[in-house]
Amino acid sequence: MRTVITGGAGFVGSHLCERFLAEGHEVVCVDNLLTGLERNIAHLRNRPDFSFVLHNISEPLTIDGPVDAVLHFASPASPADYLAHPIPTLKVGALGTHNALGLAKAKNARFLLASTSEIYGDPEVHPQREDYWGHVNPIGPRGCYDEAKRFAEAITMAYHRYHGVSTRIVRIFNTYGPRMRLNDGRVLPAFMGQVLRGEPLTVFGEGQQTRSFCYVDDLVDGIYRLLLSDEHLPVNIGNPVEITVLELAREIIALVPGTRSTIDYRPLPQDDPKRRRPDITRARELLGWEPKIDRADGLRRTLEFFRSVI
Repeated sequence: MRTVITGGAGFVGSHLCERFLAEGHEVVCVDNLLTGLERNIAHLRNRPDFSFVLHNISEPLTIDGPVDAVLHFASPASPADYLAHPIPTLKVGALGTHNALGLAKAKNARFLLASTSEIYGDPEVHPQREDYWGHVNPIGPRGCYDEAKRFAEAITMAYHRYHGVSTRIVRIFNTYGPRMRLNDGRVLPAFMGQVLRGEPLTVFGEGQQTRSFCYVDDLVDGIYRLLLSDEHLPVNIGNPVEITVLELAREIIALVPGTRSTIDYRPLPQDDPKRRRPDITRARELLGWEPKIDRADGLRRTLEFFRSVI
């Protein structure tokens, strides 16, 4: 199989490139490096079954030869990134998804959209099931990302229903692991950078907002299974074990014995979700998938990566 992965030099995208190569696919990685990093794919560049295309998917893309699958993972994905790049975020969710779908249609390829738990906004239903429509502020500071992904899901379903494109939608919950950027603004790399530098860990509000953290290898396995399935409706992929942000901060401090890091409380940002936990019943039933790597093991692996780059 020959698979195109947009956003393939990003955190999740680069792990997907590795997995698809390991499964025997030829991989075409497409990225404009707005938030992706060349070092994430440097170890793949000399492989004959891997190629890199420097391109902004918000502009039309032509790929010569056959394509069996298109995975659309191009987008700023952390609050710091999409708040810094709100218009490119909206464009890659709208124009980028349109272009990626057009490629899949032209090549008669399967298409998989990387959607997000942000679809659910600050949820009024807990845990979040795929049939929940969400509680989103379309004009708030996070709206550029939330609404880009909601539009992306809508156009993906339109291509499926009107053009008969074989589509998949994965709703990704908080994911972590090696190749995250320390400065990407997400809570886990922020905490790890702070603890490794001996700085206070920044906790917003009282730290009682919850998150559910899935290790990247588990996420990639769920995505691969979804692509090979026949399911075209959205599927949550994430870890259903819920933890408060304050508990996470204390766990990360405990990973570095003798650290001087303490907790620094700051005001809660606007529209910050109070609770986040996926209902993964559909993933279990349709894909036979559930996460296998527990948080203690995943945090240790991730901290060692950050030690190597800080």
